[in-house]
Amino acid sequence: MDPADARPDDVAVLIPAAGKGRRLGGRPKQFRTLGEHPVLVQVLLSFEQHPAVGHAVVAAPEDRVAEVTDRLEAEGLSVLTAVVRGGENRQASVRHALRAVPDPVDTVLVHDAARPFVAAAQVQAVVQASRADGAASLAVPVADTLRRGGDDQFGDTIPRSDLYRMQTPQGFRRGWLEQAHRRASSADGTATDDVALVQRLDREVVPVSGSRRNFKITTPDDWALARELWPGWKDAPERLGEGAST
Repeated sequence: MDPADARPDDVAVLIPAAGKGRRLGGRPKQFRTLGEHPVLVQVLLSFEQHPAVGHAVVAAPEDRVAEVTDRLEAEGLSVLTAVVRGGENRQASVRHALRAVPDPVDTVLVHDAARPFVAAAQVQAVVQASRADGAASLAVPVADTLRRGGDDQFGDTIPRSDLYRMQTPQGFRRGWLEQAHRRASSADGTATDDVALVQRLDREVVPVSGSRRNFKITTPDDWALARELWPGWKDAPERLGEGAST
């Protein structure tokens, strides 16, 4: 998208980026350099290019809000609407970011700050499904055999025919997501993603086909793979959304 063009006003993406990345160790993954930019910036650049996304709200670590704001503003990102204080967990960070979404927005996406390999067509599919059905999420069917087990032996095998590995973005009608977070806050209930919160309202969430390439950087092996794949992905048409439309 040409930065000179007016951005749409009805879709926002929330990026919770306040995590400490303990499983990876060292510097938080969202601030590690991947290619020429931090991972967080690479994620935002993907949405900067997308014609359907008008706003991005980032939830940053509480002690780094000013630093992250300066860094992102220096990139000249027209999609960036606000940088807010993150919370004690992912759910709280999304809740804080949701409060900064502009009034005209009626569709809200939530995307992991450490998931830089999302394709533009996948974002578009989630936007369209969210508009049509109220809530949608990228997901990939589980391919591996799943089995319970302890430290010294395996237990029962778990049927995998109806199991999905959840991805982001996840998309929602704004009112649904706001109601889900209000209820979770008042009940002091936590969940690992926003799909679970919306499902507690007895709302259905539509699965949208994801990609194994759209993995979340979590472990040292993930980081090594991301560095290996990035040179071939940074200018890929799938990332830049060539031919995408609203």
